[in-house]
Amino acid sequence: MRYAMAIDTKKCVGCGDCVVACQTENNVPHGYCRDWIVERVDGTYPSLDLEFRSERCNHCDNSPCVRCCPTGASHIEDGGIVLVEHNKCIGCGACIQSCPYDARYSHPEGYVDKCTFCIHRVKKGQNPACVEVCPTKCLHFGDLDDPNSDVSLAIKDRKWKVLAPEAGTKPQLYFLT
Repeated sequence: MRYAMAIDTKKCVGCGDCVVACQTENNVPHGYCRDWIVERVDGTYPSLDLEFRSERCNHCDNSPCVRCCPTGASHIEDGGIVLVEHNKCIGCGACIQSCPYDARYSHPEGYVDKCTFCIHRVKKGQNPACVEVCPTKCLHFGDLDDPNSDVSLAIKDRKWKVLAPEAGTKPQLYFLT
């Protein structure tokens, strides 16, 4: 099993519902976030391209954050979800510095926090909170090893990209273009 997420950049309108759902579902402190919206404009007027992306931890197969963690708090769960065990984390920030996606933050309680793909929901057979609330249904989640999963079907017939492929992290966050 390999969990992944695909974001349809043609459907995302940058509303931020995914960010609020994540903050609410995971009790993220005010002023912090596990996911965020990026607005990117390419080109020159009058030929401009606008892209909205819902970004978060890329749950990489080759995670630098896991390799550099001195306590083993950062680890990969079955299914490829990258997690931080809060009680093992000493808050040194090595994982924050090693992440090419800027997807981690120092929680006010002294540990590092990040997107968990709402593993507590996934274990119950539910989608992550961000996927559930998206009004445009631009977020697709599931098991890449299942050819009929939502995420597998989303990337099967569409052109997609990953962020910072040159980092060699093998990210599991795909952006449909």
